[in-house]
Amino acid sequence: KTEGTTMKPLAYRRYLIAVGLIYILAGCSPSPNVESNAERMGEWPHHGKDLASSKYSPLEQINPDNFNQLEIAWRWESADRRLGDVFATGHYTATPLMVGGKVYAATSHGQVAALNPATGQQLWLYDPRSWARTMYTSLPRRTRGIEYWTDGEIERIFVATLGRQLVSIDAVTGKPDPNFGTNGVVDLEGDLGSKDIDTSKMSHGAPPIVVRNTVIVGSKIDDYVSKLGNPPGHVRAYDAYTGEFKWRFHTIPQENEPFAYTWPEYSSKTMGNTNVWTMMAADEELGYVYLPTSTPTNDYYGGERHGDNLFAESLVCVNAETGERVWHFQTVHHGIWDYDIASAPNLVDVEVDGQLIKAVAQVSKTGFTYVFNRATGEPVWPIEEKPVPPSLVPGEKLSPTQPFPAKPPPFERQGVSEDDLVDFTPEIKEEALKIAKTLQLGPMFEPLIVEGAGGKIGTFNLPGPGGGASFQGASFDPDTGILYVESHTGPIVMSLVSTADNVTRSQTELGTSDFRYEIKYQPMEGPQGLPLIKPPYRRMTAIDLKAGEHVFQIPVGDGPIDHPAIKHLNLPPMGSRYPSGSVVEGGILVTKTLLISFLATLDELGDRVAHGGFLRAQDKATGQLLGQVEIDRSLHGAPITYMYEGRQYIAVAGGGGSEKAELVVFSLPENNN
Repeated sequence: KTEGTTMKPLAYRRYLIAVGLIYILAGCSPSPNVESNAERMGEWPHHGKDLASSKYSPLEQINPDNFNQLEIAWRWESADRRLGDVFATGHYTATPLMVGGKVYAATSHGQVAALNPATGQQLWLYDPRSWARTMYTSLPRRTRGIEYWTDGEIERIFVATLGRQLVSIDAVTGKPDPNFGTNGVVDLEGDLGSKDIDTSKMSHGAPPIVVRNTVIVGSKIDDYVSKLGNPPGHVRAYDAYTGEFKWRFHTIPQENEPFAYTWPEYSSKTMGNTNVWTMMAADEELGYVYLPTSTPTNDYYGGERHGDNLFAESLVCVNAETGERVWHFQTVHHGIWDYDIASAPNLVDVEVDGQLIKAVAQVSKTGFTYVFNRATGEPVWPIEEKPVPPSLVPGEKLSPTQPFPAKPPPFERQGVSEDDLVDFTPEIKEEALKIAKTLQLGPMFEPLIVEGAGGKIGTFNLPGPGGGASFQGASFDPDTGILYVESHTGPIVMSLVSTADNVTRSQTELGTSDFRYEIKYQPMEGPQGLPLIKPPYRRMTAIDLKAGEHVFQIPVGDGPIDHPAIKHLNLPPMGSRYPSGSVVEGGILVTKTLLISFLATLDELGDRVAHGGFLRAQDKATGQLLGQVEIDRSLHGAPITYMYEGRQYIAVAGGGGSEKAELVVFSLPENNN
């Protein structure tokens, strides 16, 4: 028996042979950083399965023939309720891990538990008491995951808490590592380069990432603020053994640093955000970590921050040992549309035109997939700077061009014209045209307008800031070279309002904002409560990264096919419509034989009406629905799978808010294994 495994020796040896044959028969090398030791293949040691964020497992005990037989093996109620009513956290989305014969689960409050993989019995629970510290002011507050690390001898669980702590926990005992920081904790209120930063506007939700012996942590920072001086989103790194500070990467370059000129008039001194609030990926062989960054302050008006504003809305490759920038690519120049890069990049090895490329693929809110050589940053396919419309808002100076990848094609609709308006019936089309006359339509990167300009109430943005690919990101199949992404069209109408005449978002008095304009979300009802644009509203896209082309694109969910105005038309599935501003949660788990995801229970308009949903399995080649299992809990986290004592399990976080927050774990009936 190999240390850290839990199978009986004979079963385990058979499992090693099977895993080896998987890759021999597939004729493909595994994705980078997929655990090279076969004993790790049945585990799930990182948020995305591996540092490459593949979200892929070679397990196939659960397959198309038996998926519908899945039943709940166990449930673990989040320990948060044991704290009492400390504060609201929203949906429970934290991704569990399974390694070394234990399931590790974080709660929304940042507690960490070790559980028996077969029964859910709690083995230990650690509470860093982040809730007792000065708490982050923006909602929702929730921890999205944890990181596992071992040097072959010691094992650690790292969590970055809402209360600005980086905690190292002994994975065996559940006690904080006394050699790390102060009694296992590094205070993340420091090491930002200035003592004048208001850290009450900063928090941490995504898991840190460990590359070799370096722990790297991003941050979550208040958006849409009315005051200058928001915290900058600098990324920091610490020694995994001691917690000693190692480096800080300035996502907003400081004076005299390279690319500081992209923040003219010293706006870099007053602007914040440009943070890594989502998950990261890393290549341990190269020693590089890949940072997806967000929009700067103020998200929707850039009149106080002229220039391209590097490294906002960029993918930045950094040396994990030194923090030095290796290369970067900015996906949106001078962003005003809240097009954060909201998910971990996928590190992939693919053969393009007969050449094996160690690549990185980054999906985005824009609906584009940007693909680069991950060592050099060279685009795998051309990315062209194309002209985009200028802004007419006083003080605003948009970039005259934006980058458009030649390949792969967009996985979401981009921009809107009258041809995109819903037209199920002539009456519905007529009403849609009437509504559209009040809106500023245009291609993607259409500028925001001041409310009322040209008789329009606002700009119709598509994808909206909650659309495209959000934090669930994409999943990669190393057997086929196919990238899978779920996306949400997420249209929204937005306008700018003068702060001299209007109450600001975060102030209670007139004219107290530091910005001349702030954002206003406008209500957008389509004809008779239907969406204003044609379907699909949510979709799954399979992208062949060898050719840079789509394999398939299908709607996910029925959408409003039962709406009284169109039910008689017997329309095909349209994809589930989500309320404006919300995002698709979860993501796609790829196994040897299945695509596994979930779908919430929604009403005819796309609003959640009941607690519950469906765990679903789809065909990897076509997206065809192969089976689904109904559950009485709404699911929100990224699903994972693992093998324990010869039995495969699927685990996913769900509930929260008005529902009981719990980890729900599925498996086949014992007599089916």
